[in-house]
Amino acid sequence: MLLVASGLVFLAGVPLFVGTEQTDRYFAWTVQPPITAAFLGASYWASCIFELAAARQRIWVRARVAVPAVLVFTTLTMVVTLVYLDRFHLSSTEPWARFVTWSWLAIYLGVPVMLGFLLLRQLREQGSDPLRVAPIPTGLRWLSAGQAAIMLLAGAALLLDPAIASWLWPWKLTALTGRAVGAWLIGFGVAALQATVEGDFDRIRIGLVTYVSLGALQLLALARYLSALQWARPVSWIYVGFLLSILGLGLVGLVLSTRSPFRRGLPPRQA
Repeated sequence: MLLVASGLVFLAGVPLFVGTEQTDRYFAWTVQPPITAAFLGASYWASCIFELAAARQRIWVRARVAVPAVLVFTTLTMVVTLVYLDRFHLSSTEPWARFVTWSWLAIYLGVPVMLGFLLLRQLREQGSDPLRVAPIPTGLRWLSAGQAAIMLLAGAALLLDPAIASWLWPWKLTALTGRAVGAWLIGFGVAALQATVEGDFDRIRIGLVTYVSLGALQLLALARYLSALQWARPVSWIYVGFLLSILGLGLVGLVLSTRSPFRRGLPPRQA
């Protein structure tokens, strides 16, 4: 299921990140302004890396950091889709847009149900978690927890009241795109919170790789549309700083994980 999902989110990211200014022809709904499309596309491609890396794991404890986050995001996006169904290109004159829209609807109606069922089956499997072999330093765990809290709170605010984006977000969002962004923030926030709870580099390595890709892709999207941000507002600089903190945590975590006793072949300490 994770392999299938990784392919789907990669395809979803193409018209958003590459064709940011032609979503009326190639995506399920028209996304304006283009920087919003780039943000969503970067999120989809980072999620592709997340899900593909999780699918390659052979031990559940090394993959599970991805699954609840994906389930939460797809469920929220399904709800947002149904609420704003009239905004989607269900009967567009553009054949490709119409095809993408109906595919989108089928995916977001089916994936949350199937993924939820598979997760329940997985949780019922017998077995125990291996020992934590590469504990995350306390400072990084606090940083991860702080980032999780910010994303969860901001995401919940956008979902509950998209109008709050007028002061919470550095560029203009519509009601639909505000809630779509909110779903992504909550999804990544759940992943960051779970990584904090896991507290072990070996268990969250795929999350660190995803953090690097997410930070880099979002900064690239921002670089393409610098003029779209309202730089006179502090929230724009806070947004850039937050992206840099995501990229930095991912890079530092990857470096530290390669220096852990586990990665050097030394036996783990008894917890």
